[in-house]
Amino acid sequence: MSSNFLNDNLFSVHANSNKIFIETESQKYSFKEFDDLVNKIANLLIASGLSEGDRVLVKLEKSIFSFALYISTIRAGGIFIPVNTDYTASEIEYFIDNSMPYIFISNDKSLKEVKNKNLKTFSLNNDGSGTFIKNVRTQKTSFQSVKRKKDDIASILYTSGTTGRSKGAMLSHNNLFSNTRELLRIWKFNGNDVLLHALPIYHIHGLFVACNLCLLSGAKIHFIKKFQTEKVIEYLPKSTVMMGVPTFYTRLIESNKLNIQITKNIRVFISGSAPLLSETHKEFESLTGHKILERYGMTETNMNTSNPYDGERRAGTVGFPLPGIKIRIIDTEKNHEMASEKIGMIEIKGENVFEGYWKMSDKTKESFTDDGYFVTGDLGKFSSDGYLSIIGRNKDLIISGGLNIYPKEIEVVIDGINNVKETAVIGVTHKDFGEAVVAVVVADREKVSESSIMEIVQTKLAKFKQPKKIIFVNALPRNAMGKVQKQNLRNNYNKLFN
Repeated sequence: MSSNFLNDNLFSVHANSNKIFIETESQKYSFKEFDDLVNKIANLLIASGLSEGDRVLVKLEKSIFSFALYISTIRAGGIFIPVNTDYTASEIEYFIDNSMPYIFISNDKSLKEVKNKNLKTFSLNNDGSGTFIKNVRTQKTSFQSVKRKKDDIASILYTSGTTGRSKGAMLSHNNLFSNTRELLRIWKFNGNDVLLHALPIYHIHGLFVACNLCLLSGAKIHFIKKFQTEKVIEYLPKSTVMMGVPTFYTRLIESNKLNIQITKNIRVFISGSAPLLSETHKEFESLTGHKILERYGMTETNMNTSNPYDGERRAGTVGFPLPGIKIRIIDTEKNHEMASEKIGMIEIKGENVFEGYWKMSDKTKESFTDDGYFVTGDLGKFSSDGYLSIIGRNKDLIISGGLNIYPKEIEVVIDGINNVKETAVIGVTHKDFGEAVVAVVVADREKVSESSIMEIVQTKLAKFKQPKKIIFVNALPRNAMGKVQKQNLRNNYNKLFN
């Protein structure tokens, strides 16, 4: 009998259950019905010539079919590569050239835009039409999974590529399973849970964290295609867990329907993929009685840390390292480990850490230390009692007049000012200082001005840290997961002092 590590340890645990597993506004699938669908798709992949280790590139809207395709690919011995549905034809061409997939599945429009004769394609359109569903319907519901070992690659996820071409992070079967196993325990997922799922599923958060936890625990999923405040409010009373990005929580706070009553059945709200402002944390608690559980993860590592389920969920931190994961803070100039409360580079080691970047051996080598730690590019610090705080990306560090400035420190001060919604601090070219500090602020302009902000900043920050300029905007640029795109801001304002 063949053995497929991820399938046997995670995907097939509840495969024969008649309990409802996943539900949308128009569809319901039990675990058994979902497993039958997965098997049909796996049979189609094999019938199409997919071999062990072949890549399946997927650019699809969120649906039960696109979710099932992930598991089917693993079960058929392939490597699953989901990509953002907003990517253009030229970006997709890059992913095809780089990953060399055997099969590409997307909608008719995307397939027409991509010119590649050596690629098998299936279409799946939003209205349910296309060759994919047509061919799946003819397949059998039984399937014997293809043998794959724990260290074999299960998925390639492409990084956002803000400073160059996207890199494909190779995640093994064990990377995904080991992380799910630990999260199941520390977040206490169980078969009585109902997850409110409004995240995209081309990302590690929405696919591997959220969906894998439900597959292993036997929990039910309310599958919402995309975040809509009214729709999420409707489903909150029917759910026990919600995972989201900070933007989800700020939008819920703005709703006059958010209260203790509609959230009384929720046992935990979880936030990640971008920093959660302390103010959002506190305001959400005041409205609902719930303290959001913030954690820290990356495309390359899955989840690394979590605030405790039982115990203090400390606003502005991402909690403690998960069991089996080692995290250290390094002074990169002197190459030694930092004491608590000192800022340095976050380095991580554990079963969760990826196998390297696809076809980029040089990038892989420079991303790991000699003793096997992954150099994250994130700056952080541990408190004296072990809570980790993320200070920002190393590339976001500002060096002005030869002095290091950490944007987060300034952002916390400005975000704490009344009627300021959020802030992004960047460094831009300056002929005297090398870089100048600029704060890009979203605020109520009738109640906040540059001078009123500076009046407060001057009392709380050393002069070299104070912004040389404050720019007001209606919204900060973000990617699909809610992360502020500081590179876009640097590009926009880099000639501000020229």
